[in-house]
Amino acid sequence: MINATVERFGSLDILVCNAGIWQGAAVEEVSEELWDRVIDVNLKGTWTTCRAAVPILKRQGWGRIVIISSTAGQRGEAYVSNYAASKGGQIAFTKSLAVELGRHGVTVNAVAPGWVETEMTAETFTDESFRRSVEATIPLGRIATPDDVALPVLFLCSEWARHITGEVLNVNGGSVLCG
Repeated sequence: MINATVERFGSLDILVCNAGIWQGAAVEEVSEELWDRVIDVNLKGTWTTCRAAVPILKRQGWGRIVIISSTAGQRGEAYVSNYAASKGGQIAFTKSLAVELGRHGVTVNAVAPGWVETEMTAETFTDESFRRSVEATIPLGRIATPDDVALPVLFLCSEWARHITGEVLNVNGGSVLCG
């Protein structure tokens, strides 16, 4: 994927690591297979993609990496400890890469959404009473849309964010206030 991008466009300027799955259970019920699947997609997938992109970004002397994490990675989340661990790992990875790549002109940041209206959460929100209970915990009163997450990613990839690296930008309507 990385090589095809460079071949087609001549460079790789922005990498957004957004692939992820949200599956879990009570910790004593999470199978090793489920634990590994979530860690592999969410954390190892981020690592393998960045590992392929970093040599190109370093050679270019410029680039932006944005990793889509989650508020679960900052505060934990019951019944999806595997997911929270994978997202917490992404946050630590973001900070490590920011230090490693800064001198090469590459910024690395994370966006940590809360609840977002996506295919991943669609089944969860078919229960209208659950949806209302979630919305009641969000000071802005609604669940985020994909654009609510995409626009901050766009900002982090722009020159407006040229001196921001190693940060976690929370996009959750105020429901999780991490420092």
